[in-house]
Amino acid sequence: MMAMIRSSGILLGAHMSIVGGVSSAVRRAVSIGCTTFQMFVKNNNRWKGSPLTDQEVATYKELISKAMPGPVVVHDTYLINLAAIDASVLKKSVQTFRDELERCERLGVTFYNFHPGSHRGQGEREGIKRIAESLNLLHEQTPGYVVKSVLEATAGQGTAIGYRFEHLREIIDLVEQSSRMAVCIDTCHLFAAGYDISTERGYEKTFRDFEDIVGLERLAAFHLNDSKRELGSRVDRHDHIGKGKIGKKGFALLMNDPRFTAIPKILETPKGPDMKEDVENMRILKRMVRKNEQSAFAPSRLWRNGEQ
Repeated sequence: MMAMIRSSGILLGAHMSIVGGVSSAVRRAVSIGCTTFQMFVKNNNRWKGSPLTDQEVATYKELISKAMPGPVVVHDTYLINLAAIDASVLKKSVQTFRDELERCERLGVTFYNFHPGSHRGQGEREGIKRIAESLNLLHEQTPGYVVKSVLEATAGQGTAIGYRFEHLREIIDLVEQSSRMAVCIDTCHLFAAGYDISTERGYEKTFRDFEDIVGLERLAAFHLNDSKRELGSRVDRHDHIGKGKIGKKGFALLMNDPRFTAIPKILETPKGPDMKEDVENMRILKRMVRKNEQSAFAPSRLWRNGEQ
């Protein structure tokens, strides 16, 4: 493993592999100086996964309590589509989503991040309705869970729902237990969807619109990814920080925005097993932060220290 970067008050990390178990993801994150991170809770390309053992859960919780100041975000399995038209796919999606919610709750994870779904030709309005119906069923089946269901804003590729802030608002409004809902913004997706965060004027308008339509209180996390494709392309292709079409200006604006100091910021950029790309991307992002912004963070209203 690479030498650990000195930690700061910034909630910054990356998506970590769970090869070797979920506790191994914690060790990887700590080894490169993450103060927050993201992981899967099972194989992300299969509907079902091996159950978490009591020992693995205990080891994970011990490591988190000692070494991770910020919240952990779990990303859902890529197969899940809560808007699926095919009844068998929808059934498996709901079952897998519930299984992963249960894993998150058992681990004490605060945020379960998922792509809203793809309407597959049925239309956005029907897709939004189906997603909300699926979430209502899932929340009904998991009463009292602390883990938040976190809608990820999408690039709008194909028939994906969630590329407009209005989509996210409509889903939340249709969810009966709306207090369990939150939102994650992926910077690459945002830019590809047509929200120009590469300039100060565009950045200010984007987050003013988000505040008006969704509400900043719903914001749980950021995925920090530059975009290989141009503004409004509706194509999801991640690039390293400052190497894509967003550029360093957009990320500097976000890293110095006091509204987002306590919001986890997580890289999903390409990397090898030694994670040197994560180290470099985090170094670039940290260098963007003005010294007066590098103060100790206060917990977001969506999570508290100790919930991990």
